[in-house]
Amino acid sequence: MLLLAVLWLSYANGSNDNFKAVATIYGSSTLSYRAALVLATAVQLAGSVASIFLAGMLLEAFSGRWLLADTVVADERFLLAVGAAAAATVLLATRLGMPVSTTHALIGGLVGASLAFFPAEIRWSGLGDRFLVPLLVVPVLATAGAAIIYPAARGARRRLGVNEVTCLCVGEEYEPVQVGTDGAMVVARTGLRLTAAQAVQCRRLYAGRVVGVSAQRVVDGLHLVSGAALGFARGLNDTPKILALLVAARWSGLDLRSGLGLVAVAMALGGVLGSRRIAATLGKRITEMNRGQGLVANVVASVLVICASVMGTPVSTTHVSTGAIFGIGLWTGRAHFNVVAQIIAAWVATGPLALLLGYAAGTALLIT
Repeated sequence: MLLLAVLWLSYANGSNDNFKAVATIYGSSTLSYRAALVLATAVQLAGSVASIFLAGMLLEAFSGRWLLADTVVADERFLLAVGAAAAATVLLATRLGMPVSTTHALIGGLVGASLAFFPAEIRWSGLGDRFLVPLLVVPVLATAGAAIIYPAARGARRRLGVNEVTCLCVGEEYEPVQVGTDGAMVVARTGLRLTAAQAVQCRRLYAGRVVGVSAQRVVDGLHLVSGAALGFARGLNDTPKILALLVAARWSGLDLRSGLGLVAVAMALGGVLGSRRIAATLGKRITEMNRGQGLVANVVASVLVICASVMGTPVSTTHVSTGAIFGIGLWTGRAHFNVVAQIIAAWVATGPLALLLGYAAGTALLIT
C-alpha cells in the first residue's frame, strides 16, 4: 500500500508539474502542445535519473526526520497517510487546472499525519527555517528576477539591431504584416488587408541576424534549451521528495535504484496523460507572451531551481515557474490578475488541505 501511495503521488506530481518546464514554449507557440509534452517528459526522466547523484540531500530533507524522531518516521502507516494526502491534494488541483506545489502538499501531509500519529513528538522549529522561508522567498525572487532581466534583455536585443515584427503564418512561410492607424492589418509585400480569421494566425517574430544566424532561430534554440534545463531541474528537484517516503520506511523490498525508476516512470506517465489543463493555465491564461519573453522566464526559473536542488533547498518548481511568467506579465502590462489570484488562492489552500487529509488518513489507519 505504501508503494502504491508513492506511485500515486508520483503520477499526481507528473500531471501537475511535468508541463511547467515547457509552458512558455507552448504559450509562445514555439512548439505545439504535443511536441512540448514530448520534450518535457524526456528531460524530466533525465533529471529523475540524475537526482540520485546530484540531489541526495533532498532525500533526507523530505524523510520527515526534521519534524519527528527517526524511530517514529519509519512507521509505514504514517508514511502511507502522508503520500495519500499529498497525492489527493495535487490531483484535485490538477483537475481544476491549478498549478500547485507538491512540496507544499508533502509538508501539509507530513504535519497532518504527525498530528494524528505522534502529536507530542512534533518539532515545530524545523518547519519555518527549512521549508517555509525558501517556499515564500523564492517565488518573489523569480517574479522580481524576470521583471528586472526582461527589460535588460530587450535593450540588448535592440542594440544588436534585432527588431520585433508581426507576421502572418502561412504554412512554413512568414509574411511581414503592418498595422495601420485604424488597427487593420495589411500584408507588407502585397498590400492585402487581412480578415479577422487571418489575423488569428499572426505571430510576433524577430527580424535580423546575430553572428550571421537568424535572430529568430537563436531565440527559439535558446528557448528550447532553457525549457529542457527547467524540465531537467524539475525532475532533479521533485523525484527525491517523493522517493523519500520509501527511503524513510527503510523498506528492504525495493532497492533505491528500482524505486527511483518506478517514481520517474510514474511521473512521466502522469505528465503524458494529465497535463492539458495545467498547460492552458500556465501557457495561455496568466499572460500573453512572445518567444523572447518566454525565454527570459524559463532562464530565470531554471537557474533558481537548479541552484536550489544542488544546495538541497526544497523549493517549489510551481512557484518559481509561475512567478517568472507573472514577472513578465507585470512588465508588459498583460498579466491577467484574476487568474493569478486564483492560482495564489490554490497555493494558500494546498498546505491546509493536505494537512486535513493527512490527519484524516492517519486517524483512519490508527483505527484500523
